[in-house]
Amino acid sequence: MKRRNLIFVVGLMISLAFAFNAPLALAKDMTAKDFVAEAKKSIAEISVSDAKAMLDKGGVLFLDVREPKEYKSGHIPGAINVPRGLLEFKIGKKMPDKNATAVVYCKSGGRSSLATDTLVRMGYKNLKSMDGGWKAWTKAGYPVE
Repeated sequence: MKRRNLIFVVGLMISLAFAFNAPLALAKDMTAKDFVAEAKKSIAEISVSDAKAMLDKGGVLFLDVREPKEYKSGHIPGAINVPRGLLEFKIGKKMPDKNATAVVYCKSGGRSSLATDTLVRMGYKNLKSMDGGWKAWTKAGYPVE
């Protein structure tokens, strides 16, 4: 009887060890590019021309998630700056309405994709990530501040 209990306990311990390590076994090495690609699967992206049309129409917040130095060197007119690294901590004060329509952008589109994904997970509903980012905006010759 004791041997049977011992075998049961050892088997249970081994099963639990595998169960708790399963997430580790499923983990894989991911690059920044992989994270961006994964984020893009769950967000809405718009072209620079669509973002410009939204700016012209009005009623849309433009959220620049670049670093403050990048923002100061030029940004979309009226855009607010919340760096991606501080997004979760600062967005509530800068954008308290989770139903507000906003276009999120960065330098080329990667950080804005990640930021948009984070904001959606935080409950923001009407967000678009601007494909191509600041580079595409300036290349198109659109206005800057």
